[in-house]
Amino acid sequence: MAFRRAVNLFRKESFYSLWRPRFQESSIIRQTVNLNSHSGTNTRTFYTGTQLMVAKLVSVEELFARKSLQEYLKKIETEYSECLREINSSAMEEQRSDDELRTKRTKVFLLTSLIQAIRELDSKIKESQETEMLLKDEDPALRELAEGERESCLQDIQDLRQKILDLLIPEEEADLSDLVLEVTAGIGGQEAMLFTAEVFDMYHGFAQHHGWSFDILEHMTSDLGGLRHASASISGHQSYKRMKFEAGVHRVQRVPKTEKQGRMHTSTMTVAVLPQPTEISFTINPKDLRIETKRASGAGGQHVNTTDSAVRIVHLPTGVVAECQQERSQLKNREKAMKALRAKLYSMKLEEETSKRYNQRKIQIGTKGRSEKIRTYNFAQDRITDHRIGVTVHDIKSFLLGEDLLDEMNSLLQEFSNQETLMELLGENSQEGS
Repeated sequence: MAFRRAVNLFRKESFYSLWRPRFQESSIIRQTVNLNSHSGTNTRTFYTGTQLMVAKLVSVEELFARKSLQEYLKKIETEYSECLREINSSAMEEQRSDDELRTKRTKVFLLTSLIQAIRELDSKIKESQETEMLLKDEDPALRELAEGERESCLQDIQDLRQKILDLLIPEEEADLSDLVLEVTAGIGGQEAMLFTAEVFDMYHGFAQHHGWSFDILEHMTSDLGGLRHASASISGHQSYKRMKFEAGVHRVQRVPKTEKQGRMHTSTMTVAVLPQPTEISFTINPKDLRIETKRASGAGGQHVNTTDSAVRIVHLPTGVVAECQQERSQLKNREKAMKALRAKLYSMKLEEETSKRYNQRKIQIGTKGRSEKIRTYNFAQDRITDHRIGVTVHDIKSFLLGEDLLDEMNSLLQEFSNQETLMELLGENSQEGS
């Protein structure tokens, strides 16, 4: 939203105290979380484990009860009014340069949606207070009518408060992108490859669940039907924003099909989620590319043996490589390889820009870090645990379908990420205001 682009214009007040990080030392906390899924509003019990930076999300009511937040919102309203007054002043136009006027108009444009929400909230609060007075009336019919109005006002107030907080969270440019998904088998041999195939299928189901397109770029199978490596291009509304939390090391604990003595094995696989930039936002110099063709490898057949359709593209300045051999057409393989290459280079660019921001964070959400596991799938206990937020949910079979359960876990990750981002932003405000 527009206001998110204006966050850097207002970094003078100290708001870090608004948030209350709570470090959890006990073993498990049971908490019920309400999440919206495609099938409606569900209530599911999650289990929050140890080493959690924020054991409890700060509620909207708690935030808006803080004097410092109220003062910050009033400060924004004051600056908005001053900008309007200066823009409309003929004297100001004579004294100020065109650049200064343009800056003021831009600020007004960026603040409009937030100011509108703040004023709507103030109006609803006054309406709610008037309704509270009517609840004391002696007329039973009037009290009943006032009760209904009161419930409606309270819901509107809650919605507007949440909208204001959402506007305060900076929007990342990559969130509007499509993505390239890459899965690679890690430690565990054939078992890791089998699990990699299951996870890749899970994300295929997740894409179908959201109505996104899922176009396979690479698919390198193992002897037992697993995956050594695979990649796919995923396109659709908020596809990267929803998928970015899946990046990292996924661990599986189970008795493999190949295990004759019934022993539990631990295997890993890695997931990379690379935002796919548009031509406008990211360009590659054709002179920096070396494009090679070769015969596709596979199960055999005339096409595999006789046609140089596989394409390998090397970005010379960085050494980044992308390949594709899924299509019979060399042209189509080249297009897909370029899409994968662009995603890899763009991801490198984003990581360079955001490394300073994330290197001190205790909960690594959406940073594509692979140094530690982000999630464990324990088949013996039928549980999935996300270690970044310490949340466990049961029913692995349903989770691997890539539908409601994965969607719910993803929504919870988004909620924690939003709070963490706002905490970080308020921390920056605190430092600048000191």
